[in-house]
Amino acid sequence: MGNVTKRGSRELVAGGARAPEGGQPAALHTRLYEAIMSEDRAALRALLRSHPVNQPVTVLDDSSSYGSLPNQQTKSVLPIHLAAKCCRAQSLLCLLEHGADPELRDTRGLTTLHLMLLHWPISSTTWTRPGNRMQMILTDIQNSAILCLLILCKHGAQVNARVDNSNKHSPLHLAITYGTHPVVFILAQNGAQVNATNESSMTPLHMAADILNKEMMETLIACGANVNCVVSSTGNTALKLAVCAASSKAGRLLAAGMSCIRLLLVHGAKVNAQDHEGQTAIHEACFGGREPIINLLLEFEANVNIVTRNGESPIHMYLQRSSNIRDTALLATLLYRSYPLRLADNRGVLPAGIMLPEFHLLRETLIKLSQKPLSLEDICQRNVRNLYGERHKQRLKRLLPQRIWNSVYGYYDLTS
Repeated sequence: MGNVTKRGSRELVAGGARAPEGGQPAALHTRLYEAIMSEDRAALRALLRSHPVNQPVTVLDDSSSYGSLPNQQTKSVLPIHLAAKCCRAQSLLCLLEHGADPELRDTRGLTTLHLMLLHWPISSTTWTRPGNRMQMILTDIQNSAILCLLILCKHGAQVNARVDNSNKHSPLHLAITYGTHPVVFILAQNGAQVNATNESSMTPLHMAADILNKEMMETLIACGANVNCVVSSTGNTALKLAVCAASSKAGRLLAAGMSCIRLLLVHGAKVNAQDHEGQTAIHEACFGGREPIINLLLEFEANVNIVTRNGESPIHMYLQRSSNIRDTALLATLLYRSYPLRLADNRGVLPAGIMLPEFHLLRETLIKLSQKPLSLEDICQRNVRNLYGERHKQRLKRLLPQRIWNSVYGYYDLTS
């Protein structure tokens, strides 16, 4: 079919379509380009009698210099790729009706659907109704893109076709990075596999959690995404990725991610799942030191006594950073749940934070606490707290005598 060949999956041959050097071919390509961009279906139908629908056209390269300069570059592009990238819905429909193949790939291994998602128009979610002219223009572009996607799906675009490169992204993976949550829903409704993995063994939910995109996470979960899928190379779950992103410096500054973490927990994410190094979400949260995240994980019964393969407890992770140590209230919250109190790792190395001179007294106090055997009463209190956690705290308050409840849910006094 013209300059298109098959190589495993259908692909446009690199350099196969040469730029016309003036004359009738160049004029035909120019008119075809203009018809696609203006969505002139009558002109497009007429031009397709002279130009095979699956043969590339040569057009000016947008990324090269502008104007009629001698060194201006040209590029070859399939008509259907051009219509999809530029969100020309009527032209796209006309080309498909005339036999355009949406599965033909460009020289980078991208199908029409891939190209559309990679060029998805930027939108804003800060307004509910478009108020000014620019917002109305952006809304119209978004609507055109959605219409193009629906047209492609209706005409048999393969919604699970992988990009032919090292990432092996599916359309859903691309949608997480470049699209919006309506795109995710449309793809899933048309058969996209919501638990598909890319070359890094990440699902779309892993990617959405990693960038704390709650709307996309909600859509994926509603469409059947498994919240406990594991990245095979690392053992990370969506919960651990979300906690890591929300505990980062950017997450703290933006106060982001709490709703994403709660969403995963409410939908059954295993709060104590360990990665290949033995770390859990609470390890990551303790290292980040962001109190709302730690408290949320504790609310869902995160175990603060789990140790990594290197013997690092969550409190060991917390004490790695001096900024964490200064929050003595949060430190007390972790301490009164920790038994046995593990300060050192398997090699006997103490956390870097408490080795600073300014924390000399605290370090000595914590070492004594870790070496001091607890009474049977203390052990029972910790077992009750770890068994019932924060979620059943108020229920126990109604069932237990006040004095016993106070003893179970009391805090360490670090100043004693």
